[in-house]
Amino acid sequence: MTETKTAGPYPPGPYPPGTYPLDHLVLPTASLGVARARLVSLGFAVAPTGIHPFGTENCCVFLEDGTYLEPLAVGNEQAVAKAIADGNVFVARDRAYRDKRGNEGFSALVLGTEDADADHVRYVEAGLSAGDMLSFSRAFTEPAGKSDTASFKLAFASGTGATDAFLFACERINAPKVDRTALQMHRNGATGIIEVVAVSNEPSEQHRLISIATRSPAAGQGSSTAFSLPNATLTLLDPVAFETRFGIPAGAPSELRFAGIVFSVLAASSVEHEIRGNDIVVRPASGQGAAFIFREIA
Repeated sequence: MTETKTAGPYPPGPYPPGTYPLDHLVLPTASLGVARARLVSLGFAVAPTGIHPFGTENCCVFLEDGTYLEPLAVGNEQAVAKAIADGNVFVARDRAYRDKRGNEGFSALVLGTEDADADHVRYVEAGLSAGDMLSFSRAFTEPAGKSDTASFKLAFASGTGATDAFLFACERINAPKVDRTALQMHRNGATGIIEVVAVSNEPSEQHRLISIATRSPAAGQGSSTAFSLPNATLTLLDPVAFETRFGIPAGAPSELRFAGIVFSVLAASSVEHEIRGNDIVVRPASGQGAAFIFREIA
């Protein structure tokens, strides 16, 4: 049995009861200017800069399937320092990621929820809470200039002592009533995110965290495990399996690190790339903190 989401702030589609959809992905970057230039060069339309009330800022890439990328930079160091001192988990985890892995990367997978308070309770009871919940609002402006306010409530989950990756549930309290059609039209033909790829030296040790956060059981074992979200797949690979599949080094050892994003595209991208089977693989670069994989669909 499935329930169908026909309205509301989350990506539309038939969702298995209890399983959370992919909402968006957080990609730290040193400079939004560099990130914007890189993403535009890859054929993406990029939204105007969004400013958070706690010192970070973003320039999002919105996709037709309702998911999006959130390149994230530090805009106000003083505000960030105060937010960390005040217990803001989102900012504190961003700082921990940058301190450990540098200013370019892929730090968080975000899940859509309609009850972040309940998710926080689940994470606490499971011993997986990464800290206090966060509620905030920020302005959103569409390319034509129309503005609205976006409001969110977040609940955070993470493995013990892990700084390379975290997951959080995002409840959209107020979804901006603006037209994103122009922002969802990408020159590279990208229409959505069909897979997120994570790497772990001990994949089996991450099954509980991911299963509880996504409310999806692990499928498979050994070098490759898949978690089926309603609108995408989260694949967990060991370093050898990641390198074999994409032809890209897995990087420094990590308990859990998000490393790749597979996009559905209507036509092949013309950017510099490598061919791996049916996929076009674009290696990470400044402003692009993960491997981007483009997969043509009919």
